Amino acid sequence: MNTSGTPTAQSGFLGWIERTGNRLPDPVLLFVYFIAILIALSVAANLAGWAAPHPAEIDPDTGTNRLITVESLLSEENLRRLLTLVPETFTHFPPLGFVLVVMLGAGVAERSGLFTTAMRASVANAPRFWLTPAMALACMMANHAADAAFVVMIPLAAIIYHAAGRHPLVGIGVSFAAVSGAFSANLVPGQLDALLLGITEAAVQTVFGDYTINIAGNWYFIAAMTVAYLPVIWFVTDRMIEPRLGAYDPSLAGEAATEEAPTAITADQKRGMRNAGLVVLGLVALWLFLFFGPVTPLIDPAAPPEAQLNPLYKSLLPFFLLVFLLPGYAYGKAAGTIGDHRDLIGMMADAMKDMAYYLVLSFVAAHFVVMFAWSNLGIVLAVTGADTLKASGLPVWAMLIAIVLFGAALNLIIGSASAKWALLAPVLVPMLMLLGVSPEMTTAAYRVGDSATNIITPLMVYFPLILIFCQRWNKHFGLGSLTALMMPYFFGIMAAGLAVTVSWVVFDIPLGPGTSVFMDIPAATGSG
Repeated sequence: MNTSGTPTAQSGFLGWIERTGNRLPDPVLLFVYFIAILIALSVAANLAGWAAPHPAEIDPDTGTNRLITVESLLSEENLRRLLTLVPETFTHFPPLGFVLVVMLGAGVAERSGLFTTAMRASVANAPRFWLTPAMALACMMANHAADAAFVVMIPLAAIIYHAAGRHPLVGIGVSFAAVSGAFSANLVPGQLDALLLGITEAAVQTVFGDYTINIAGNWYFIAAMTVAYLPVIWFVTDRMIEPRLGAYDPSLAGEAATEEAPTAITADQKRGMRNAGLVVLGLVALWLFLFFGPVTPLIDPAAPPEAQLNPLYKSLLPFFLLVFLLPGYAYGKAAGTIGDHRDLIGMMADAMKDMAYYLVLSFVAAHFVVMFAWSNLGIVLAVTGADTLKASGLPVWAMLIAIVLFGAALNLIIGSASAKWALLAPVLVPMLMLLGVSPEMTTAAYRVGDSATNIITPLMVYFPLILIFCQRWNKHFGLGSLTALMMPYFFGIMAAGLAVTVSWVVFDIPLGPGTSVFMDIPAATGSG
């Protein structure tokens, strides 16, 4: 993967992926083709009567599972939705709000020079040897910030690696692998655990009646995933990706500032760093006061226990906006890069200019995502695949491996972890419980497969954004280049995840406090 801007001379499988992928059209046009193919598939599947029973919804008239039929996207209803909901489809695209809000603040922190100075100060005496594992661990822990982690950590990692004299695309590779490929890995449970295990609990109750799932039921497992993934990402980054990328050529940069910064930090810059640090401390103190103080808007005591911290998680987005915007302004005023409020507003406007291409891409990507949902193709594919697993007759360990692989394959076309699990859990969880496998273990296996393919599928909603981040440092970087960059991470993460899954089953290791791999087979009392 050279940085010359010409077709790579790299040989082998990754070279073929890069060359082939870079011959593809621009991602905007690619999504247009995907929409055309999706329309054709929906029409053909509808004419063929392709359908599947919904695993968790009962038809009140028949008392049986409601039948889901693939809907033609050329039907009268879908054409009406397509033509009348264009603004809603675009503005409700989930990543769009996250990206634009955070970039308003990040644009100020970058353009004021705060990022560059902070990175130079932080890496000046940092051993090169420890940068990759530290970055990987920080990005895996940032998974608790969900979507915001993609917008914040990945471009920040590129800046850190560039400031350390290393290729910025190496920073994007390690951070994307840790944030997205290792999405379920963490040292402590978070909102994703509450979301997925909440769906698991509902799936159990459809068959076995009243049943309570421990929201920390995957804690030990996801911590082990963190430990297993860290050396894999470290090895792939330093021994495979960085040698393959070679030395960075600043002349290939798009919009990124690539001039070499002076070696010494000036007195004004030091004062700016101090002021920015004080602002950050003030913001953290404010958030702690809102969490622990007499008024607690970041906690919802009226919600179920697993959802009481949802306001805290959702508040992370404006927190990231402020923690970049206000310190960036404080730094810029002291360092002389911001004169008055007009400079501040200009930096925010420039950050939005950088997002112009992403807005165009989001418009077509949003329509593809929503049209895929309208067609019901994702639901029918998920249910059909789950039924195939059920009928396979595999032993337990092989069944769990199949769930990992099936989740990874399904993730190539359906990005949302919770949406897929809401469809699969009502089938897979009760099925494996009847084989003596705990619902927590089934959930853990699904989580391994669900995240590994995030980093190699263009249909993952943040994949185009990562490509734009790459093109700020190499304007010739294409879809194939990004896929080839991330493919070694995918193989490493998948192999480590499968090893952790099999080890947990073979040695019957507790998945979390009070949870285990196997359980006594319960009596089915629910509606089925």
